[in-house]
Parts: sequence; C-alpha cells; structure tokens
Amino acid sequence: MKIKNIYKSILVIAGCFFLSIANAQNWEIDLLKNINPSQSHPTFQQNISKSVYPLALATPVSMFAIGLINKDKKLQHQSYKVVGSLLINTAITQAMKYTINRNRPYQDYPTIIVPNNTENDASFPSGHTSTAFSLAASLSIQYKKWYVVVPCYAWAASVGYSRLYLGEHYPTDVFAGAAIGIGSAYLSEWLNRKLFKK
Repeated sequence: MKIKNIYKSILVIAGCFFLSIANAQNWEIDLLKNINPSQSHPTFQQNISKSVYPLALATPVSMFAIGLINKDKKLQHQSYKVVGSLLINTAITQAMKYTINRNRPYQDYPTIIVPNNTENDASFPSGHTSTAFSLAASLSIQYKKWYVVVPCYAWAASVGYSRLYLGEHYPTDVFAGAAIGIGSAYLSEWLNRKLFKK
C-alpha cells in the first residue's frame, strides 16, 4: 500500500481548488462549451449520471451478502473497505462543497451553459464523480485484474464526462472529484491495514 497515492490525490485536489477559487478560468468555459450541447441531453448521459448512487449502494451490500451466504470472511471484509472508501469520500466531498460554495456553471453563465437539471448544492467538487471514482478505485485496489480495473475506471470516467455534458460542473470540479474518490479508496485501504493487522 503506497501512501504516496494519497499525497498525489491531495496535490491534485489542492491544484483544482486554487484554480477554482476565482471564478472559472477561460479554458474551463471553453472546454465546457465544447462538451455541453445547447439543445438536448441524450438519455445515455443522464443514465450514466443516475447510475452512480444505486451502484455505490448495491456494490458493497451485494459483496457483503454474498460473503455472508458463502461464509467468505475475506469478501465481507472487502465490502467494509468499499463502504469505508465511500464514507471518507462523502465526508470530504460534502465538507469541501459547503466550505468552498462554488456556483454551478449554469448559474455563472446562464446564456452559455444549458443544464440538464438544476441542483441546489455547490459545484466544487463533483459528488457524482468522486463517488464513482471512489467505488472504481476501491474495487480496483482489491481486484487487480484488467477486466475489473478497465471497466471500473471507464465507467467512472464516463460519469465525470456526463457531469460536464449535462452542464452540472466545471472541469476542475470533475478533476477534483476524481482525485478525492481515488484518494478516499487508498485512505480506506491504508486505514483498514492499520486497524485490522493480521
């Protein structure tokens, strides 16, 4: 377990934070304009975004239930690591949202960015993206097979892209969300190893 991965995540989050403390940079608006369509929001992008919270709940519950049925203590313990990652992620994401309190892009640029939905919470960091990357990283740390890692990260990246496409976040919100999610997974793994030494 490399603690360096947690430090790298902290550096990315800090960089995104400093980029976002002023209003959005020109490159963010330009990139967002190119990704966010001005007329319609296809169902695929909406469904990718909507998949995050059900999967984040169903995955550790399923892991725990299968572990319980099969009397597989290792799988049960892995479900705890996933839950730990998601809890750490949620705490950090929500604390940053309410501390930084950044407007959504459609609030700052109503004539340029067309939102799919209007949301009430702050923009930085992206909660959907951080949750998706937290789940993807946690599963990838535990199951280091390409057929787990590649689909997990592909799904998480598509969630991040969907948040831009749907006009809900700035690019730095998504980058910071990804870093928080990955860092949370590594932190959960590290804490589990410290707390449950065998």
